[in-house]
Amino acid sequence: MLDIAEELHRWVGQGRRFAVATVVAVGGSAPRSPGAALAVDSEGTAIGSVSGGCVEGAVYELCRQALEDGATVLQRFGYSDDDAFAVGLTCGGVIDILVTPVGADATGHPVADATGHPAGAVFAAALAAAARGEPAALARITGGPEELRGRALLVRPGGSYEGTLGGHPELDRTAAAEARALLDAGRTGTVVIGERGSRCGQPLTVFVESSVPPPRMIVFGAIDFASALVSTGKFLGYHVTVCDARPVFATRTRFPDADEIVVDWPHRYLASTATDGRTVLCVLTHDAKFDVPLLETALRLPVAFVGAMGSRRTHEDRDRRLREIGVTELELARLHSPIGLDLGARTPQETALSIAAEIVAVRRGGSGVPLRGAHTPIHHDGPRAGERQRKRTPAERIGSAA
Repeated sequence: MLDIAEELHRWVGQGRRFAVATVVAVGGSAPRSPGAALAVDSEGTAIGSVSGGCVEGAVYELCRQALEDGATVLQRFGYSDDDAFAVGLTCGGVIDILVTPVGADATGHPVADATGHPAGAVFAAALAAAARGEPAALARITGGPEELRGRALLVRPGGSYEGTLGGHPELDRTAAAEARALLDAGRTGTVVIGERGSRCGQPLTVFVESSVPPPRMIVFGAIDFASALVSTGKFLGYHVTVCDARPVFATRTRFPDADEIVVDWPHRYLASTATDGRTVLCVLTHDAKFDVPLLETALRLPVAFVGAMGSRRTHEDRDRRLREIGVTELELARLHSPIGLDLGARTPQETALSIAAEIVAVRRGGSGVPLRGAHTPIHHDGPRAGERQRKRTPAERIGSAA
């Protein structure tokens, strides 16, 4: 739901009644990830998507029905051999959709939670936080007693929360702690709270949707290739910073798409700026006096990706220099160098595409081999945010597709 938060926040401000259908679980080759949402207001206006077109019509009708009766509904859509092109996912996947009315019901009365407070208040607060770019996690019950389904809890980074999942403080505290862990990692996912923690005699399944600021991409080296990579990084949803020690090159004219332009020695800036487990570092400086101290710092940070541009000869020389200053083999194994996948790239734009392709493959756990003739899944869950992943050799990549 938070993927369309900005528009829904406007709907709340306009006093619209609407229902939101959110993907809360997927299986197989599902086209959208958990958190994807479709919203329909009382006038029939729809925004968002839950399946890329496969079941949009049926989900639209579920939203309209939810607006009429004020009920939260959990519906599964999947592939059917008997009726593959009717309501179902012809790609072979399965998705679970939670449909929740927000605002008033058809009689004009507020939709209330277990404590008698309007449930829409929690959703409105979550939408407002996401629209402002503030980190927050929305936890909703998707499995357990039917009367609890859809109950919501909004969790902030410090651990504070509002709303309730069922009126019992212990359940809310347990769910808030689980949601905060996912929020800290910038992840959306499902957690199961056991019978003892749920306080209702049976386990509860809780879907946690995290809204966090865009991940950072820091591009070191104000060269033509960097300009193309900045544009590609913005396209992928990163907050992109360009850093170079040379003020004549690190200019807004050369990098109009960058969110930030920093004139500083790369290693000094990296040591002083905030990074996390989603941050991507792309070293395009191609100069040992910049590369070596920068990579010494970068390879010891818990970031998602560290890549460096250069020929194979440059890479070998850089590896030698890094070993000489004490960088370990385990740290060097994190370095993606030469950066990018083998696409035969020549131009800055093609090279940026090659680099972006490797970043996506690392983020999602892809093999980097062509899908045609491969036996790898098309959609990957990928490594968890912040997990370190060793760069696989071409032989390992090919072997994984065998």
